[in-house]
Amino acid sequence: MVHHLASRAAVDGKHPVSNKCRSTGPFIQTRRLTFAAVAFFMASTSASYAQSGPFAGLAGNWSGGGTVTLDDGSRERIRCRASYQVGGPKMAMSLTCASDAYKFNLAADVVDEGGQVSGNWSESSRGVSGTLQGRGGGGNFQVVASTAGFNANISLRTAGNKQSVTMRADSQFRGADISLSK
Repeated sequence: MVHHLASRAAVDGKHPVSNKCRSTGPFIQTRRLTFAAVAFFMASTSASYAQSGPFAGLAGNWSGGGTVTLDDGSRERIRCRASYQVGGPKMAMSLTCASDAYKFNLAADVVDEGGQVSGNWSESSRGVSGTLQGRGGGGNFQVVASTAGFNANISLRTAGNKQSVTMRADSQFRGADISLSK
């Protein structure tokens, strides 16, 4: 009879049933601890993998403010929000900043190849676009955004939930200093 129960349980994918209650026995407790350990390991491995790579720490939504400097030397306070979508060596970025009289919408798609960053950018409110070239990693990036008649040096530094973006250009838009946080 016991052999019959074991065979039937094997076919059904279940353990043979006995008259003893095993729900609080050492076997069940060991299974629960093993499952918990495996779940913890998988979660910690996934978290460390998600945070590795050249753009680690950037992913998500950021907001803050700063100043923009125009070609006449005037400065205006701006409010900004940024969004970074990170996937391994690739990142898509959107940065929107506005004051009462000035606004820019910068978007970029970049890829990292061994510390060298390259990609494309666009600024939708003025209808301009171009290429990005630079270097970086570990939360610090130095890139040059270029198009015909325009060059801008961009520095991005991230530490924890704080980020600073500095832009210097040779056009009507002279620069910006922005501080963001998550």
